[in-house]
Amino acid sequence: MAKRILNCFASDFSKINKQDLLSAIAETEGRTIMAETIGTVQPIMEDVTNAEVASCMGADFILLNLFDVDNPVIKGLPECDPQDTIRLLKKLIGRPVGINLEPARINEQDTSVWALTKGRQATAENAKKALEMGVDMIMVTGNPGIGVGNEVIISALKQMSSVVGDKMILGAGKMHASGILKEGANSILTVKEIEMFVEAGADIILMPAAGTVPGIDLNWVKERVDKVHSLGKLSITAVGTSQEGTDKDTIKAIALLSKQSGSDIHHLGDSGILGIAWPENITTYSIVVRGIRHTYHRMAASVNR
Repeated sequence: MAKRILNCFASDFSKINKQDLLSAIAETEGRTIMAETIGTVQPIMEDVTNAEVASCMGADFILLNLFDVDNPVIKGLPECDPQDTIRLLKKLIGRPVGINLEPARINEQDTSVWALTKGRQATAENAKKALEMGVDMIMVTGNPGIGVGNEVIISALKQMSSVVGDKMILGAGKMHASGILKEGANSILTVKEIEMFVEAGADIILMPAAGTVPGIDLNWVKERVDKVHSLGKLSITAVGTSQEGTDKDTIKAIALLSKQSGSDIHHLGDSGILGIAWPENITTYSIVVRGIRHTYHRMAASVNR
């Protein structure tokens, strides 16, 4: 497949493989939009999934947070066999779908929405289940307060890469400290850790977008994006600190900084409103990095194409 993400229709995505998808992103030259959504909370459109809302606002790629491979739930999705949850969602949105998995221990005392479950742990077994369900990408990362450090990300990557690395995109990184204060701000991701992530099997490296985490500026991000590219891999700059729910001027500023950094994929998190970015910010961000033409093309294209 020689198409860019910008030119892909649902029929293209339905038959795309790992290498073709990576190439389609690379050839789009920093104009791929990824929206993260949560399926376990009430959708903002009640009987329409948050993933569908994000897709119609201009997202090229959906990343599901809090998706449990043992107990798959996406509220707003028509009833189906649990094993067909991802496949049905992909049919409805006509986009690739990834999920977050977290390399951390389960804390039985945690009763928050972010509380880790067995089916959301970053293990080889869960990676195999995700592949069988039709997931296109696994992002090895950590939710707020879960306590995910870069050392355990590397270990999880090695395990998953050995079983699904040739068939599924593996991403790795953090949008924030994830409860490890010594790995906050400048220490969220070092250049050396990027090398270690890649050696462990990562195809895409995730890092905070400039202006989203204290101390993270354009120079910090650009140095790491340049390193990722020198290793022949792709980068994601993430807006994962609830600024996906900020005002339009701020989201535009973040988008321009991410574009300047050389980022391949622009991520908008799931907590502008709990479960999804503020929908208009997905469109606003998209227009900044790729203009009205490509944004409206993505928004308008039918899933029947």
